[in-house]
Amino acid sequence: METIKVTIAGPRGRMGKEAVKLVTDTDNFELISVIDHKNNGLLLSEIAGFSGVEVPVYTDMEECFNNQSPDVLIDLTTPEVGYQHTRTSLEWGVRPVVGTTGFTKEQLDELKTLAEEKGIGCILAPNFAIGAVLMMKFSQMAAKYFDDVEIIELHHDQKLDAPSGTAVKTAEMISENRGIKKQGHPSETETMKGARGADYNGMHIHSVRLPGLIAHQQVMFGADGQTLTVRHDSYNRASFMSGVKVCVDTVMKLDTLVYGLENILD
Repeated sequence: METIKVTIAGPRGRMGKEAVKLVTDTDNFELISVIDHKNNGLLLSEIAGFSGVEVPVYTDMEECFNNQSPDVLIDLTTPEVGYQHTRTSLEWGVRPVVGTTGFTKEQLDELKTLAEEKGIGCILAPNFAIGAVLMMKFSQMAAKYFDDVEIIELHHDQKLDAPSGTAVKTAEMISENRGIKKQGHPSETETMKGARGADYNGMHIHSVRLPGLIAHQQVMFGADGQTLTVRHDSYNRASFMSGVKVCVDTVMKLDTLVYGLENILD
């Protein structure tokens, strides 16, 4: 099996630490460098928590790619820099696997065009947990039969974007099987602004942010005399790594951008 050379952006974050462990523990993956907003010129092993991981740290992505020539970039940074990292990676012919959310449709279209011009794969995944992807797919199936639905997503209080990328992606998938419908009473009024959450084609999305949470989402469907709830819970960040591994293996075989892990699962 051919070795895949990997660079990780954001190695000191909670997800980044799990990704470092995944890559170093996987036989056909080789971690060759990391990108961090500080610690340039150090070895990762010189940073607390990474004993024995003898790979260089770069703050400049282009310098990293020029010196190291990775096959794949795993980007687990923030919405503010995720787009630029993805674009730079594609421009250098490095296949991005990106867990950052918050891309606009225009950015997705631009990145897809760039990936196809370069003839390389790119995977953007709002959620790497296999169970979360199944939750989205099951919700999309249920929307054929229930057109009243609300999405409640719950995350730790350090998450920067609301609603989550998973919630937005879920709403988009549900909308493929559900027309635009305004839910609730026609004369409904919010006596406190935001009480009904965000509105996506008439369905409502609610964001909860609390310490103690990791990543959770439930999709509630309602009809006369019954409700259906589809829920997924991630209790630690290791739950996302099976999806990251699938993406790294798969992105090597693609020549376009794929948005959403559900599109590469059988």
